[in-house]
Amino acid sequence: MLAAIFWLALWSAAALYVSQELILPSPISVFRTLLYLCGRPEFWKAAALSLLRIFGGFAAGTVLGTLLAVLTARFDLMDTLFSPLIRIVRTTPVASFIILALLWMGHALVPAFMAMLMVTPIVWESLRAAILAVDPELLEMAFIYRFGAVKTIKLVYIPSVLSPYAASLATAVGLAWKSGIAAEVLCLPRLAIGTNLYYSKIYLETPSLFAWTIVVIVLSFMLEGLFSRLLRKRRKKRW
Repeated sequence: MLAAIFWLALWSAAALYVSQELILPSPISVFRTLLYLCGRPEFWKAAALSLLRIFGGFAAGTVLGTLLAVLTARFDLMDTLFSPLIRIVRTTPVASFIILALLWMGHALVPAFMAMLMVTPIVWESLRAAILAVDPELLEMAFIYRFGAVKTIKLVYIPSVLSPYAASLATAVGLAWKSGIAAEVLCLPRLAIGTNLYYSKIYLETPSLFAWTIVVIVLSFMLEGLFSRLLRKRRKKRW
C-alpha cells in the first residue's frame, strides 16, 4: 500500500507539473476514464476476446512445445531437425513474425499464432533440458524393477521434470499475453484490447491509452497469479 501511494503521489505531482493531459493525464482522469470504459459492453467483449485468443495460443504453444521437447530429447534426428528452427524462432523479433503472419492468415488469428510462437521455445527448452537431466540411476532402477514405459514416465520422468516445466509455463503465460497484445496493436482485430490501445493513440486520447494499459497490466497479473496458484495446487497432488 505504501508503495502504491508513493507512485500515485509521484504520478499526480508529475501530471500537475506538466499540466497537459495530452502528454501525461492525472490518475483521477485515468481512473475516471477506466470506470467509463467498464460501463460499456464493448469493453468486456474486447477483454474477453483478447483473453480467449491469447489463452488459445498459449495452450497450443504448450502442447507443441511439450511434444517437440519429448521428440527432440528422445530422437537425435528430431533434435537435429527441429532444434535450430526453434532457436531461430526464439531469437527473431516479435514484430517480424507479426508482419509475416499478417500475410498468411486473418487478422483475428494473428494474436493466437504469436502467443503460440512465443510459448513454444520456452516450454521446449525447459522441458527438453529437464528430460535429459533425469537421474540415470533412477532410470536404471526402473529398468531393473521392470516398470515398463508408462510406469517409468509416471514415477520417474514426471516428478523429475515437473518443477522446471511448471516454472517455464509460469514464464510463458506472461510472454504470451504481452506478445498477443502487441500482435493486436499491429493487426487490429475488430474487438481487442490492442486495437483500443492503437486507436487511443491515433486519436490522442491519452487518458484512454493509460486506462487500457492499466487493463493490460491488471489482466497480466491476474493470469500469472491464477496460473501460479493452479500449479502450486497441482504440485501438492500425487501423480
